[in-house]
Amino acid sequence: MREELKRMLKVDILEIEYEGDKVIVYVPKDQVRIAVGSGGSAVRAAELVLGKKIEIRGR
Repeated sequence: MREELKRMLKVDILEIEYEGDKVIVYVPKDQVRIAVGSGGSAVRAAELVLGKKIEIRGR
């Protein structure tokens, strides 16, 4: 899943946590905007592909 998310969100992934049906993805603080995408489009697309809710957090 890590490589899929990295490819879809186009950012470095520092860590992934799983909470039930939600995935928390930690990315470098300066790449959060890229990971979320314009209006959240990148995250929504990744959620559709993976079938899980995704939350992006910066570190």
